[in-house]
Amino acid sequence: MTVTFATGALALSATMAGLTYFTARQYILNERQAAILRQAYVNASLARSSLRSVNPDVTQLLASLDTLPGSRSVLERRGQWYATSFSVGKNAIPAPLRAMVLAGRPATQHFVLEDTPEMVVGLPIPSVDASYFEVFSLDELGRTLRILALALAGAALVTTIAGAVIGRWASGRALRPLAQVSRAAETVAGGSLDTRLLAAGDPELSALAESFNRMTEALQDRIDHELRFTADVSHELRSPLTTLATSLGVLESHRDELPPRSRSAFDLLSAELRRFQRMVDDLLEISRVDTGSAELSLEEVEVGELARQAAAAAGAGDVPVDVDASVSGERLWVDKRRIERVVTNLVANAAQHAGGVTRLAVEGGDAEGVRLVVIDRGPGVAPGERDRIFERFYRGQAAGQRGASDGTGLGLSLVAEHVRLHGGRVWAETGVEGENRFVVELPTGDPPQDTGARPRRGRRMPGAASAPGERRATGMST
Repeated sequence: MTVTFATGALALSATMAGLTYFTARQYILNERQAAILRQAYVNASLARSSLRSVNPDVTQLLASLDTLPGSRSVLERRGQWYATSFSVGKNAIPAPLRAMVLAGRPATQHFVLEDTPEMVVGLPIPSVDASYFEVFSLDELGRTLRILALALAGAALVTTIAGAVIGRWASGRALRPLAQVSRAAETVAGGSLDTRLLAAGDPELSALAESFNRMTEALQDRIDHELRFTADVSHELRSPLTTLATSLGVLESHRDELPPRSRSAFDLLSAELRRFQRMVDDLLEISRVDTGSAELSLEEVEVGELARQAAAAAGAGDVPVDVDASVSGERLWVDKRRIERVVTNLVANAAQHAGGVTRLAVEGGDAEGVRLVVIDRGPGVAPGERDRIFERFYRGQAAGQRGASDGTGLGLSLVAEHVRLHGGRVWAETGVEGENRFVVELPTGDPPQDTGARPRRGRRMPGAASAPGERRATGMST
């Protein structure tokens, strides 16, 4: 729209400027030529009257003529040439015009004399056997036309800029509501389903806002329904799973009494049941995070001690824990159970895919942050999968190459969710020797705020998620 307005203003102003210039130029030229012709005829008449006297003084005659500024007179009488200026004489007059006038025909001609535009008028005076020529300079007229052209070009430029400014203003005003809708859509795409649009004063924009709000409400209801369904199904599965696990525990005491084939089937059933229990527990944990009902039980702990306790809880107590001196003694506000679950899942992932953990490290991170690094034997995760491995149920093409896995596909996604609840981030990278490095960066200082989890009562947790049903409104200018 800006370019269109500017182009339209340029075309209109250029057209108007061109018409104005050529109209004014033609008018000025016509007026100038008329004045020149009148002056030349008057002077020729005066010259004829003076030349009829006895022994006229031609030089004095030419000097007495009333001429326009910048004009010079030339007179031919009986083969003799007289002029009022040394620079304009017989040879300055174009030969074709000179021959035409000497032959008895009046004529005018435009020509250039020493880079200056000139106009010459030639009038024969046969009654006194003479010809009168008057040369007029058009330099002043040229300067006037140049000034006019520059003024019109400047006006066209200003008009074009003004058109661009108006187009920019008009397009911004017209598209501002759509830009707000775009930002609101991006916010919804980022997960903030409580975003709403407000529009008043314009029926069309109000209709757009209402449609957008109905869409986001339907989307939120659909997702909430699916989350509730997942949570309900996972919760309902726990009771029969608990019963099955209890029954399986009773049968385990008589495992040695079973025949070999029945014992193998029993072992397979026991492994699959435990895997099923882990999946249900993981689904319940994820559903709590999705619905905002996850609770953080925060404690202030020393980072080195946290790493050692997490390694022990993950069954990797014999794995060395290296604490960088720059972060030794740093204290964090964390939910120890969730951090231990993070390390446990990373250790289990390393055992399933990379031959086990080789060491844990605590390193300095960005400003006001520390990093807990779980290092395994590798090979490193492909760059194209480093982000996707934290997606739910994603195992990657390399999973089958790195070793058989009986995981649920939720372990690393739970790692990402637990770290996010603490206001941190997690990623995978490859070390200098080709090993995997899973880096968990946690903030130091005050407890994390507004992470989507609810702090348990009695703990220091100043931020909390919005209550269900709350709406964040985004205004629309009309």
